[in-house]
Amino acid sequence: MKRYPSDFRSGFVAIIGRPNTGKSTLMNRILGEKLSITSAKPQTTRYAVKGIWNTDHHQIIFIDTPGYLKPRYEMQERMAKIISDSFRDVDLVIFMTQIQSFPTDYDLQVLELLKNLKSPVLAVFNKIDLVNEIDKERLQEQLPKSVEKSVFVSALSGEGISELEQSICHYIPYHEPYYDDDQLSDLPLRFFAKELIREAIFHLFEDEIPYATAVLIERFQELPDKVVVDAVIWIERSSQKPILIGKGGANLKKIREYAEAQLVEFLQFPADVHLFVKINENWRKKAHALKELGFE
Repeated sequence: MKRYPSDFRSGFVAIIGRPNTGKSTLMNRILGEKLSITSAKPQTTRYAVKGIWNTDHHQIIFIDTPGYLKPRYEMQERMAKIISDSFRDVDLVIFMTQIQSFPTDYDLQVLELLKNLKSPVLAVFNKIDLVNEIDKERLQEQLPKSVEKSVFVSALSGEGISELEQSICHYIPYHEPYYDDDQLSDLPLRFFAKELIREAIFHLFEDEIPYATAVLIERFQELPDKVVVDAVIWIERSSQKPILIGKGGANLKKIREYAEAQLVEFLQFPADVHLFVKINENWRKKAHALKELGFE
């Protein structure tokens, strides 16, 4: 059995903030790997994605939560539950916001959720690369007393990330690792295949189409020479089907090619993705459909 030094740290960190503040980009930046899908559209992240940051000195498990929104339908209710569950037994909560617009009503709602937490809260002001001058004192004055420290970063460029990493480590307790030291996540590969297909849809379409779709993996097969993925894309209305498929299947081909390229990069192994489209009316409001998608 491998022995770890007495000063080895290991623990859990939940990242929360309103949609599109850069939570997924931040986690991907720290891990040095793309685990959470990203796009400029809110609600890209629908699940609590765990990413594991391993070094010789620590193992830190990040939980990238969905962007906080007041729930309007069943799927958002499930997303809200994922957020609240993510706070249980964590060693640190990172509140993330955009420096240009803080504080929005959403920011204030999220901070209200955090006031009575037992875990320490660290505020991260993101996207400093988009502003010329930063009045740190004014921004910090608007944070509740429950926030112990503030760090200013650009998750996209990497500016300020080293200071943030040091601050995170400070709050992590001395403990042996919870996972193998070469493990990047506790989620199965088929989960990431599904997420990369969703990312393709978010990147290639605007308006309602990305939010009206869900991806279900019917087969994830690891062959000696490649991985084969069969996936069904759910849509809510028949009128959305020709938009998603495109003339002569052109749009579906773009989704497949994007997903295959991302999956090959992620796995470092050849991959074939096969896509099918199915109408599932109002799936976002159906409990059994959401359970099938992994929303417990």
